[in-house]
Amino acid sequence: MLPLPSRFLSSLLLRLNGRMLLVDCGEGTQITMRELGWGFVNLDFILITHFHADHVAGLPGLLLSLSNYGRTQEVTLVGPVGLGQVVNSLKVIAPELGFSLKFIEFSTEDKYAAEIMLGEFRVSALPLSHSLPCLGYSISIPRKGKFDPRKAIALNIPIEYWKILQEGKSFLCYKPEMVLGPPRKGLKVSYITDTLPIDTIPDFVFGSDLFICEGMYGDEEYKEKGETNFHMTFADAAKLAVAAEVEQLWLTHFSPALTAPENYLERTKEIFDNTVVGHDRMTKTLKFVD
Repeated sequence: MLPLPSRFLSSLLLRLNGRMLLVDCGEGTQITMRELGWGFVNLDFILITHFHADHVAGLPGLLLSLSNYGRTQEVTLVGPVGLGQVVNSLKVIAPELGFSLKFIEFSTEDKYAAEIMLGEFRVSALPLSHSLPCLGYSISIPRKGKFDPRKAIALNIPIEYWKILQEGKSFLCYKPEMVLGPPRKGLKVSYITDTLPIDTIPDFVFGSDLFICEGMYGDEEYKEKGETNFHMTFADAAKLAVAAEVEQLWLTHFSPALTAPENYLERTKEIFDNTVVGHDRMTKTLKFVD
């Protein structure tokens, strides 16, 4: 919620096949990006949950760094309605960029999720319950069915067409479904912050390989305060993880008064065992499972 000397603001950076997607951009985001060593110029997409400063104040500096590092390709930004106005206002201090910005705005009036493809990332956005319009995100990597050469041979499909069909593309009278098996399990990362634990969240994040969720307060004594301020406790996040049958829960977005969140981890693990307390530059590699 507030940057501390030992703790920057919450943000998520995903990398797939060299291309990157960022969720939220508070102060200090680009410093952590530099320390990770993943580079800047391959950042294609930026998702914004809402327009409180701790989630967007780092944008002007980040965009300027992208430009200074030679980025020329368009960058797509996704967020609630009003995103373009907010970003263009922040851009006053970074007016000359070497690339254009594309804005995709989602309404938060609907109860249910919207979905788009951003490169290889399938992004779903869910309206949340906060003091400002706010979105949660699930980012998944869909995976095609396995190519079956026996089907291709039985159908007398020339071998030179196999690669095209393997990529999920049609060619002449041949279609991928003729030679591909059912879709295989992909990967899914969900990011929920600045919200009450509303009933649409479990279905939205269901089956996530990684569920990143706010835990503003570690102590259940702050439950009422959390409800007043539209935030969750560790226990709230853990109960969502149980209901959604996720693989792992990372807690983040701690109150500035919560200087030792690990003190509340054991009681949280009693609800959902595979819970981890987030820290700066924590990384994880997710791989497809056959």
